[in-house]
Amino acid sequence: MKRSHIIIIIVLSVLLLDQALKIWVKTNMEYGEYFNLLGFDWARIHFVENPGMAFGAEIPWEYGKLALSLFRIGAVFFLIYYIGELIKMKVSFGLLISFALILAGALGNILDSAFYGLIFSASEYHGGLAEFMPEDGGYASFLHGKVVDMLHFPLFQGKFPEWLPKWGGEHFEFFRPVFNLADTSITVGVLNIILFQRSFFAVDESEENKNLDASENASVSTITSEATVATEATELSTEDLAATDSVITGVKPDGVNPENIDPHSPLKE
Repeated sequence: MKRSHIIIIIVLSVLLLDQALKIWVKTNMEYGEYFNLLGFDWARIHFVENPGMAFGAEIPWEYGKLALSLFRIGAVFFLIYYIGELIKMKVSFGLLISFALILAGALGNILDSAFYGLIFSASEYHGGLAEFMPEDGGYASFLHGKVVDMLHFPLFQGKFPEWLPKWGGEHFEFFRPVFNLADTSITVGVLNIILFQRSFFAVDESEENKNLDASENASVSTITSEATVATEATELSTEDLAATDSVITGVKPDGVNPENIDPHSPLKE
């Protein structure tokens, strides 16, 4: 099977799982509702939505949501192009999988932003289930939909010490952000590149250094050649000057054969 086909299968598989889980949560859980996974208090399916970036982050700007959606679309086109170039370069399969995961995650969240506002009704906090394709239309326009999040892992929680400035006595929870499979796919892809695919960037740096060394060597050779030519020109100019001085002063320069001197020349004794 071709590498490109495997990449397509990975992207579509992650995208299908991500969207299936989001649609199920959106249509079967009320906003804010949660349940524990396998009976663990620190692993939950917790339905929330966010209008911004991964892990619930948000851009505090009137057109922040639109800007983020357009940026994601641009990033997807760039990733598709870059993955194609990587396939041509025959890089390691691990690197291709990493970029495929990043692409799948970006696509997953773009679908939420682009279409969920059009095909679902709004999910209010404990206000009932969302409706698919409501008669009155969706809750937002194109590219302004909210991203569905549901994975929550509050590993431990407690209170900050009273003596701590600003947060003293307040409740804290780790890990607080709620995220989705698309966020997970992006994170896994990025971490895999940083931790296990550094050799790819080392090769690029090595080739760049080789090109730089070759350029420096060419420059040194050019400078050396120019210096040699300048030295030879200086020597010729010195010899011409000496000959001219001998004519003016009437003194024979060293190494001149008297027999070769023009009888009408001032150098002839």
